[in-house]
Amino acid sequence: MDAEDRSLLITVAWLFARHGQLHRARTLCEALVEGDPKDGIPAIAAAELMLADADAKAALSTLRRSVTPKELAREAALLESRALAMLGRKEESARCWKRYLATGKGENRRWVVS
Repeated sequence: MDAEDRSLLITVAWLFARHGQLHRARTLCEALVEGDPKDGIPAIAAAELMLADADAKAALSTLRRSVTPKELAREAALLESRALAMLGRKEESARCWKRYLATGKGENRRWVVS
């Protein structure tokens, strides 16, 4: 599958999620992750949907296998912190939370999220 096909499928997954069809969105994201476990964009989307299903173990595994694009590091840190908290791993969750907060400092700080 080429990059254009992958981009189309992540867009369709987003549309499914926005219209309340989370199961379909998760299925598409998981298929994209299976095709390329290192692709951080569908991995982050899949992890968010997994957390919505209270599937923290799968979300954490998905996030840790992927390579997060720099522009999504903040989101990945937040999702990893949530997954760890759901799994009862409070100290690790706190470290990820601090990483999340640190990504919002300096030139990365934004008051309005675009």
